[in-house]
Amino acid sequence: MSDLENRVVLVTGGSRGIGAGIVRVLLEKGADVILHYGRGKAEAEAIAAKAPKGRIRLVQADLFEPEAPLALWDDALAWKGRVDVLVNNAAIRATCGLDEDFEAVEKAWGDSMRVNAIAPAHLCRLAIAEWKKRDLGKDEADRAGGVIVNISSRPAFRGDRPHFYHDGASKAAITALTYGLARFEAEHKITAFAVVPGIIWTEQMEEYKKHYDVSEALAEIPLKEFGSPEDVGRIVAFLASGEARYSTGSTIDVGGASYIH
Repeated sequence: MSDLENRVVLVTGGSRGIGAGIVRVLLEKGADVILHYGRGKAEAEAIAAKAPKGRIRLVQADLFEPEAPLALWDDALAWKGRVDVLVNNAAIRATCGLDEDFEAVEKAWGDSMRVNAIAPAHLCRLAIAEWKKRDLGKDEADRAGGVIVNISSRPAFRGDRPHFYHDGASKAAITALTYGLARFEAEHKITAFAVVPGIIWTEQMEEYKKHYDVSEALAEIPLKEFGSPEDVGRIVAFLASGEARYSTGSTIDVGGASYIH
């Protein structure tokens, strides 16, 4: 897999779960990483403590707040003067069925869309504007462009269980955004990919276990094992390298053949 030396990568939700796995792999491959976290300060600091000196920056932002992506982007950009790759990983996955009351459903759907779809859209907007400004006036051969990797999910394609309809819907939104970006920003050398994790063993599985039998989930995986955050991280690192340029617009499944589409 390609070396990521001199690549500056912003990873949202990088302190825990899949995000932490992505950050660890990117650091191993030589990238400079801006690790965004919301509430996982201790976890973020633990990752930073093991990172090579000068290769990681921690940035806190509460993506429930509408203007948080703006401050996050400015902070990320200020570190090295540029961001080459944006990885939209931050997400929430709270339980709420459609049989609950109006207030509960309104909050669950609103929060999921805010964090899982709207905040990433703002970060994409800011990244694209910066990359276009950076390349303004340059010949096509000299344009750097940029890479966007949006972390989607299997339920965005096959539907989610009743307590998580809103989560699948929010991930379907970010997937549709990815397709549009790939089609209409390619002329600016901006590529976009959706990475689709299957059943990855993270802290969020504890919430899943409250409602469903984990053995049923395992039975869906032909490899007979859950994926790890680093499994996702290795795919993200490859996309971040720029070597998958001609695959822009692709969705890459990381699910052990648990869902093929």
